[in-house]
Amino acid sequence: MNYFLSGGAKNGKSSLAQEIVCAQSGPRYYLATMIPHDDEDRLRIQRHLDNRAGMGFQTVECGTDILSSLSRMEPDGAVLLDSVTALLSNEMFRADGTMDASAPARLEAELLEFSRRMRCCVFVSDYIYADGGQYDEWTECYRRGLARLDRALAAACENAAELCCAQAYWYKGGFSG
Repeated sequence: MNYFLSGGAKNGKSSLAQEIVCAQSGPRYYLATMIPHDDEDRLRIQRHLDNRAGMGFQTVECGTDILSSLSRMEPDGAVLLDSVTALLSNEMFRADGTMDASAPARLEAELLEFSRRMRCCVFVSDYIYADGGQYDEWTECYRRGLARLDRALAAACENAAELCCAQAYWYKGGFSG
């Protein structure tokens, strides 16, 4: 059973994702995709670690090449992938200052394969592509790429919700906790 959760920043996506994974049997994994670049990132990571304390999660860090993380998890486990947003950023924007515009298509195939190989996946993504702003070419490419991934995951998952003000609005399936 797979879940896709999207919404704005600090709207309860991670909390709901944790609740869903904790309701599953078998091993629990937190697949951390953020690569910290500054103190703010490190603080955010620490807050997430503190929030999961005592919940039985094994943290697996994987900022790129998501399929490589499968070797560190049991396929009968439940995995919370947080977040699709960071994973795409890591794959698209390289350390050498270049952009890989093919990353969204490649990552779409990898995430769908990932979801088929684990018993339960909860994908967390950020809804950042619907405002009316005009951005530079790279930002627009990234936003289109994230929208592509979100559409593919929402279609592939049995359950899909948007979170707003810590309320889940289920478009497919649901979770009763």
